[in-house]
Amino acid sequence: MIHHPTHCWSARAPVKSAAIANKVSPKKVFPVTDLLLNRTRRKATPIHMVTTQGLSALLRGLDKSQSAWIKAQGFSGKTGTHVTIPGKTGAIGLVLYGTGEESQQSEPFLPAKLVSSLPAGTYAFDEPVKNGELIALGWLMESYRFGAYRSSSAPEAQLVAPKRVDADAVRAKAEAVNLTRNLINTPANDMGPDALEAAIRTMAKQHGAKVSSIVGNQLLKRNFPMIHAVGRASDIAPRLVDMTWGRNTHPKLTLVGKGVCFDTGGLNLKPGNSMALMKKDMGGAANVLGLASMIMQAKLPVRLRVLIPAVENSVSAGAFRPGDILPSRKGLSVEIGNTDAEGRLVLADALHLADEEKPDLLVDMATLTGAARVAVGPDLAPFYTDDDDLAAAISNAGASTNDPVWRMPFWSPYDEWLASSVADLNHITSGGFAGSITAGLFLRRFVEKTQSYVHFDIFGWTPKAKPGRPMGGEACAIRALFQVVEQRYKQKASRRR
Repeated sequence: MIHHPTHCWSARAPVKSAAIANKVSPKKVFPVTDLLLNRTRRKATPIHMVTTQGLSALLRGLDKSQSAWIKAQGFSGKTGTHVTIPGKTGAIGLVLYGTGEESQQSEPFLPAKLVSSLPAGTYAFDEPVKNGELIALGWLMESYRFGAYRSSSAPEAQLVAPKRVDADAVRAKAEAVNLTRNLINTPANDMGPDALEAAIRTMAKQHGAKVSSIVGNQLLKRNFPMIHAVGRASDIAPRLVDMTWGRNTHPKLTLVGKGVCFDTGGLNLKPGNSMALMKKDMGGAANVLGLASMIMQAKLPVRLRVLIPAVENSVSAGAFRPGDILPSRKGLSVEIGNTDAEGRLVLADALHLADEEKPDLLVDMATLTGAARVAVGPDLAPFYTDDDDLAAAISNAGASTNDPVWRMPFWSPYDEWLASSVADLNHITSGGFAGSITAGLFLRRFVEKTQSYVHFDIFGWTPKAKPGRPMGGEACAIRALFQVVEQRYKQKASRRR
């Protein structure tokens, strides 16, 4: 018989959690959507894209003073460079933006560098604009500043949406990305499991979704023993938050996000330098919520369910231990090889709940392993699935949305590495090989009925700023996934009609 330790939690005032959720609201703190204007605004400073080869012809078409000014600034059309040209009144009359050699494949978000370089004003790219939607989105994503805890000036350069670009859709994507960033960037003292639940409830209220939660010792009564075990050492009760939206007659789409609001490593304590960014260990939950917001904003024809196991992996006398054998919702006993591999435990219970109703598509996202970062670095979002058609759709969407992903293998021969001599399985392997793959294989053990299942092992963080991607919490693969979901279910809706 496996013993279930319990814990009595002191409740935090719900008013505090609600205030925290409001504080990180992107609409209140980061109105970046104000920087993308509909095309009804006519007065705008033009931005002209020019290649290195096309610069000479352009200079011949300008007056001599403008040409002399451009040459004096040393502008050559090199990729990512720009020059501002005074107009007759002395204000900026034209901006030239360099795209480099004609044969070069330019990064679609690169023009977003202009956001921080140009003074306040209204700008518009000359037509035609290649990748207009991505340029507009990059403009908004570059404008993001995390200013919840200090006064910070946001960029004020506004962009008129290029022709044939749906400005409302771009703004919705930017809002979702920045919601994800806000949640990750908020420190754990203001983004614990209770505050994460409050943020979910705030978002649900905006979209008319329903939310329920199972908190503290109720997790044991409702058969979520691994979520309880991981979170029981914290002063803030662990919980499973369940949000649903949409019609029950629509195809079921379920998103599961790892919500470890801070990870000390548990009794297998992390060293200090490894703990510094552990506020981002709920990055899977944050990304899932960003994706959910896009789906609800677009009113896609799905019955959406979002499951967030929200916990802190803390150290106390009640902490779970290496060598413990935990029950799981599925009924498998799990030997604990290392308490710092806690994310897969809380996901396993949530995934099995999701699998019980056999959704049409099941997606989980988690900042799960350092091995994934070693394999593909911080920029690529690795994913695992046995559904080849789904994998191809995700890869194609990643390329077309400038949201890079990389398929990794569910390599079944490594399943045996999870064997345990005292339990049904261990949740880690004894060797140092294939850590991301074996973590994915562990999770796959808890998904039996769902045919289309995909697991994302994301980083959730930009360690060095790039155009459209400021340093800090980051949305990974959610724009690609939104495109997949939109195409998949709009087609199904068309066939039903």
